[in-house]
Amino acid sequence: MQTLIWNNLTEVEKQQALARPTISTSDELKSAVQNIIDFVRLQGDQALFELTERFDKIMLDSLEVTPQQIANACELVPEDLKLAIQNAKRNIQVFHEAQKLPIIDVETQQGVRCEVLTRPINQVGLYIPGGSAPLFSTVLMLAVPAKIAGCKKIVLCTPPPIANEILYTANLCGIETIYCVGGAQAIAAMALGTETIDKVDKIFGPGNAFVTEAKRQVSQLANGATIDMPAGPSEVLVLADEFADADFVASDLLSQAEHGADSQVILVTTSENLVKQVLQSVEKQLAQLARAETARQALSHSRIFIAENLQQCIEISNQYAPEHLVVQVENARDLLPLLDNAGSIFLGDYSPESMGDYASGTNHVLPTYSYSKTYSSLGLADFSKRMTVQELTPQGFMDLAKTVERMATAEQLDAHKQAVSIRLAKMTKQAIQPIAK
Repeated sequence: MQTLIWNNLTEVEKQQALARPTISTSDELKSAVQNIIDFVRLQGDQALFELTERFDKIMLDSLEVTPQQIANACELVPEDLKLAIQNAKRNIQVFHEAQKLPIIDVETQQGVRCEVLTRPINQVGLYIPGGSAPLFSTVLMLAVPAKIAGCKKIVLCTPPPIANEILYTANLCGIETIYCVGGAQAIAAMALGTETIDKVDKIFGPGNAFVTEAKRQVSQLANGATIDMPAGPSEVLVLADEFADADFVASDLLSQAEHGADSQVILVTTSENLVKQVLQSVEKQLAQLARAETARQALSHSRIFIAENLQQCIEISNQYAPEHLVVQVENARDLLPLLDNAGSIFLGDYSPESMGDYASGTNHVLPTYSYSKTYSSLGLADFSKRMTVQELTPQGFMDLAKTVERMATAEQLDAHKQAVSIRLAKMTKQAIQPIAK
């Protein structure tokens, strides 16, 4: 990891030092994904069978996973892992249940009632990556809030061969519709629909460059689907003072670096001595990692910044806007009001990022690539939509009528004014009309 003294850098050098690894969205990748989407649109299920054989080297008899296959997979998951997944699910459920919005029903002025109604998104698709590290924890992060929100149709797509842990976790969360399809073709199938896979309204979940590009493309189609958030490589920033434990800091950096070669980890500290200890600990811990080579590649484009004081550390962190922010300083909670941009914050020595990734209760689907400046961590609200309601009594209408007429006139929207004026005229006429004998 390159070590830089923040105050020795020019403004341009600071920007360059905080830059993420470039996300490669080449014309070739865009074109390949577009071809996959078009193939699925035209050929439906047949395209999914052919693409699965081409990319995953597996010939499928059926796209949908049967109840018996799910039951068989559940039997093969070790009991201690089942208990761990159940415990994580409980915590995630408690935290997301607490996110239910209160009823909003107010009278903005007498006779003018305004409400907010929250309704679940009807049909959602959950994408779970497979490969060398099947992310069954992501099933919890997506399925639990979808269930709590009350989404009527929840489908899950994941590439074959599906890990037993993914099927067990989906079953635990009550997900009944699971399809054995991955990659850009799974995103296309959920966005457009096929003979077997129903079209969904919104797609959630991480994936590789093809999945990410497919989500981007389908979100721009008139008949496509919305997506959870824009995505980039995973990242962490550790903010540490001279009292931080070097082994803890090193472990947090490496836990993110092992995600992928394009991940980025940042250490911001006031202590040069800590930097030396952390670098030594990183080397020692790397020797014990199965994914050491992946972590080393991530470390090669990662950074250490030595800041003048904690205030400068905070400024660097807010400018970088990390996906994960680990705060290992004395009285870490005192910094919380000053931290503006982060997907998820981990306070203190005993709050490693791993806790949030798996089981503390917060969601691990987070904005990356500085999107935490404007996007939030995934939560219950993402599986819902809000509708506003207004209801005016005759008196409330009359009291507000002149305000609306004047504003509509100023904007030269005559029909808007007439919608009020016509009602006023009828109300006035009815009020003075003589009573029939």
